[in-house]
Amino acid sequence: MLNKLNHFLSAMLLPEEVRSGNTLQLAVAVLLIEVMQSDAECAFEEKTAILNILKERFHLSDAEVAQLAEQGQQTSQAANDYFQFTSLINRELELPEKIRIVEYMWQVAYADGKISAHENHIMRKLVDLLHISLGDNAAAKARARAAAVGPPKQLR
Repeated sequence: MLNKLNHFLSAMLLPEEVRSGNTLQLAVAVLLIEVMQSDAECAFEEKTAILNILKERFHLSDAEVAQLAEQGQQTSQAANDYFQFTSLINRELELPEKIRIVEYMWQVAYADGKISAHENHIMRKLVDLLHISLGDNAAAKARARAAAVGPPKQLR
């Protein structure tokens, strides 16, 4: 009974945009946008990273990605908290997929070449809400950092 009540209340608290169609895509887009907006400046590289991640993750066309990003931006601005999005992801995805979402968020944070204190703060909150262990978070962060830095250069 508590499960049904929790599901009902979560559905009622979600914005209309999230309740209608492509909810998982929108929830992921909102979290990525929240990470991008957490520091003082939204770098072009971070925006590009979000578009590339959404396109790759959900196999969307350029037009669909642009529409999803716009809808994510609007939903992010209207949202009061992260729980509505993380609870949806927790219900819909298994642990390995949630860890991949965390890695995507770290990729956005690393896209401009630096991690701000605000980005670290929001990541701690989101990782906690997604029920990701410290070890899995650290591994996802390391993979994202390695991808941002690129492969090691060989010396001649």
